[in-house]
Amino acid sequence: MMMQSYKNHIRYYAPHHFVFYPIVGILIAITVRQAIVDEANSLLWIFLSISFLMLGWLSFMVRQHYALTLQNRGVVLEMRFRYYTLTGRRLEPLEEHLSFGQIAALRFASDEELPGLVERTLKEQLSSGQIKKAIENWLPDNSRV
Repeated sequence: MMMQSYKNHIRYYAPHHFVFYPIVGILIAITVRQAIVDEANSLLWIFLSISFLMLGWLSFMVRQHYALTLQNRGVVLEMRFRYYTLTGRRLEPLEEHLSFGQIAALRFASDEELPGLVERTLKEQLSSGQIKKAIENWLPDNSRV
């Protein structure tokens, strides 16, 4: 397996990204074209276009919402555990000063880097992108949604 880094950590879900969404996109394009070409049935084609558009949007939102909500809870719990294990201190008091994006970015830091990077993030209010770029020893996350 390839080593994970800032440049390659984005993941795709093939059935959604490379099958379902292209099919929905093609169906939207076909129905929009038919709405323009077939004037007699243009209302039907417009309705179908809107229906396919809503289907694609809804499937994206529901899939993302459920998976990401659960994943976000897991990330926070994991970070609380790691931070406590490494420092003997609880992360909860610091969480009110950190956004979820910052906590998620800190997740990629190795155990050696994590405590110092948390302190630096709090002092300098680093963005999630800045945190990820500051990580020297990337801890991969191969089970993200």
